[in-house]
Amino acid sequence: MDRIPHATGRIRQLTARLASEEEVIATSNQFASRLREKSPTFDQYRRLSGNEFEALSQSGLLAITVPPEYGGIDISNTVLAKITAIISEADARIGRIVESHFYILEALRTDGTEEQKRFFFGRALAGDRFVGVSTERDSEAATYEELKITRDGLGYRVNGRGRDVANVAFADWISIVALNDEDRLIISFIQHGTEGARTVSDHASGAAVLDNVYIHADAVVAHHKSFERPTAVGALGQILDASVDLGVARRRFADVIAVIKMRSRSPAYGRAHESSGDARSLTRVGELAVQLEAATALIESAGLKADIAQIETTQENVTAATLAAGAAKVLTSEIAIDAYETLIELAAASSVGSGLDRLCHATDTRALQYPAHRKYHAALGNYHLNGVTPSSTLGV
Repeated sequence: MDRIPHATGRIRQLTARLASEEEVIATSNQFASRLREKSPTFDQYRRLSGNEFEALSQSGLLAITVPPEYGGIDISNTVLAKITAIISEADARIGRIVESHFYILEALRTDGTEEQKRFFFGRALAGDRFVGVSTERDSEAATYEELKITRDGLGYRVNGRGRDVANVAFADWISIVALNDEDRLIISFIQHGTEGARTVSDHASGAAVLDNVYIHADAVVAHHKSFERPTAVGALGQILDASVDLGVARRRFADVIAVIKMRSRSPAYGRAHESSGDARSLTRVGELAVQLEAATALIESAGLKADIAQIETTQENVTAATLAAGAAKVLTSEIAIDAYETLIELAAASSVGSGLDRLCHATDTRALQYPAHRKYHAALGNYHLNGVTPSSTLGV
């Protein structure tokens, strides 16, 4: 792997090494508290700086999925989902970075060569951030046509514009997920700052613009192999996605409560609302609370099944994990949308100020942009009605 650029100046000497799941959860809560201090209620429209991402790298959280044989720890997918939701509740944009990073490392664990694992897991232990980008996909089928990866001697050339994660500009490694000229899905690793590669980010989306970038063959992982045999890669991707949505839903739930309390204290609504809000608000808050409890339980169940599928990777176990992860994704997507729509209703009916308007425009709206619950419903229904095993690529 010596041909891959090694930016020794970017090594973080202070990167923590977390030793247990309890330490992982405590660290994620500490990091989330730091994010909340900088992003109070109704104020997620600020631009992130590199400080938040450096703090994430130094925390040691980005190394927790490195396998023990490569210097990491043994962590369950339930805990992984939990800390992803904790971070996403504090700031969904960083949650998406975490989601992408963990997915890329799982793909590397599953199909990377021994040399690739030693090198890239080492970079994760040093705090490097891996962010996956792909051509923007429609709601019906994944397409990667805007990104072109073609053979060039012993390596590849990549051209096009890949989208996926906001703040991709803060990635140390841009992981391009695309089809090669044999129509096989691969992941190619490009170090930030490589000639011909530039990144653009805003508050809600990110892109990597690639102009004839050369990639050595040893920086390419044959990702298609993950879906040509039973693996838990697809299920884990869905669990991570659902965990971000769960964090978003929790944040919006807290904001719903805050807005209702503001309205209750407002003289414009009279003393009848002073303590607890109107009956409709009480019912709506209760409904959202029930949905959150159910979504949390579903993600935990999916995480346990993904653990089993990773240990004993049979088609039966992978199918069970995929179905559970799909169900979790449906519910978390729906609760995130429901809470968002409740905020919109409150914004239209209240005079709590412009902060709520900013929130409605700035919070993570991926669940609205990608109505995944439709394809998940169809896949789950097809399995139970017709016995058709859901594709492990569902949601990837």
